[in-house]
Amino acid sequence: MGLGLFGGGVGVAQFLARQGAHVTVTDLRNTAELSSSMKQLEGLPISYKLGGHAEEDFINADMVVVNPAVPKNSKFIQIARNNRVLIDTEMNIFFKLCPAPIIGITGSNGKSTTTTLTGKILQETPRRTWIGGNIGKSLLGCLDEMKPADIVVLELSSFQLEELNHTKKSPHISIVTNISPNHLDRHTNMDEYLQAKKAIILHQNSRDYAILNYDDTELRRWKNDCKGHILWYSAKQALSNGAFIKSNDLIISVNGQNTAIPCVSSVKIPGIHNLQNVLAASCAAYLAGARKQHIEKAITTFTGLEHRLEFVREVNGVRYYNDSKATTPESSIAAITAFQAQVILIAGGYDKGSSFEEFAGACAQHTKVVVLIGKTAGKIKELILKKKGSGEIPSIFMLKTFEGAFRQANALAKAGDVILLSPACASYDMFLNYEERGRKFKDMVKVL
Repeated sequence: MGLGLFGGGVGVAQFLARQGAHVTVTDLRNTAELSSSMKQLEGLPISYKLGGHAEEDFINADMVVVNPAVPKNSKFIQIARNNRVLIDTEMNIFFKLCPAPIIGITGSNGKSTTTTLTGKILQETPRRTWIGGNIGKSLLGCLDEMKPADIVVLELSSFQLEELNHTKKSPHISIVTNISPNHLDRHTNMDEYLQAKKAIILHQNSRDYAILNYDDTELRRWKNDCKGHILWYSAKQALSNGAFIKSNDLIISVNGQNTAIPCVSSVKIPGIHNLQNVLAASCAAYLAGARKQHIEKAITTFTGLEHRLEFVREVNGVRYYNDSKATTPESSIAAITAFQAQVILIAGGYDKGSSFEEFAGACAQHTKVVVLIGKTAGKIKELILKKKGSGEIPSIFMLKTFEGAFRQANALAKAGDVILLSPACASYDMFLNYEERGRKFKDMVKVL
């Protein structure tokens, strides 16, 4: 139920069809919208019911595999339940069948960067490393090749964790990067969102590890929920157990043993939030067998993810950054404050129930110009005006189209400025997903 465009639906459909199951794929989207996903399923014995769901499919199935994007209160899931049909998810199936230990990574922001970086460090070691999950790759198709001595690194969303909670399983090593309000269009309230995230530690045992961000006040409260070893990390202060920064050294302290890696000035991804991601990834990889040379090599050569504070190019002294993956106010605040230069920000989009108060404050303090688009534009403009009072900057513009916003930002830029796409919102009101939005931005930069 829900093929989607991010790979999870494709992965589980391929896997089940290859195991000999009779698979029906049903999705509210039509064939044209799902063509890229359907192409990957060509040649497999799969039937499709697209453009809507049929009740009988949910009555006559042996099992319904639900995509994380499907709302929990869907009447079709209820129909399946009423007919005693087993309900499962791609991630739950993977957890049940995976022979190798799992490093699971979640958080409101930074989880993709931390997942990628953890994987990159471990790929420097002799241990075979698999990277997947919410980052866009299903690992179900790789199960045949996996060995107990391998290591799996998974990005886990709140929706995936909420379902995983029912299986009473948590990863062997869990990282939580930070917690701030997110997806409140889907979770009924903040408490439900927190409970979903907590599933990553709730079912650990005394041999497992929780790596938590000490700089996050909410995560400090999780101490009593952890059943395994807790390691903290902080970009702001020294710690006795975990990972922290001391001048140019990244220090990992485990069981009274300190490992110092002189590399902080060589980290290429900007902002304090990225130092936190580096600390979390280094700590998890260290527990999984990575040593000083592996960590140093991976973190000093890592230039970041596509669509995440990604440097596109410099034209006439203006630097362009694509941060389309910033779909929450908090991740955009981290981006805006990562630069010393004057920032011209392009922001706004679909409203998923976030509060823009703090984001507006950061815009008022740290930007020269804000160009707003999408459904949230009016709301954000009002808040920035309130925060900036009678100040000259930032000047604020509201544009109907993405192209118009880009032209407006360009017209106002001077040598030394940064033009930053960091929307603080999801993209669904104008684009299929944040990737399409980021690619569009990069295409416009490339033709300048």
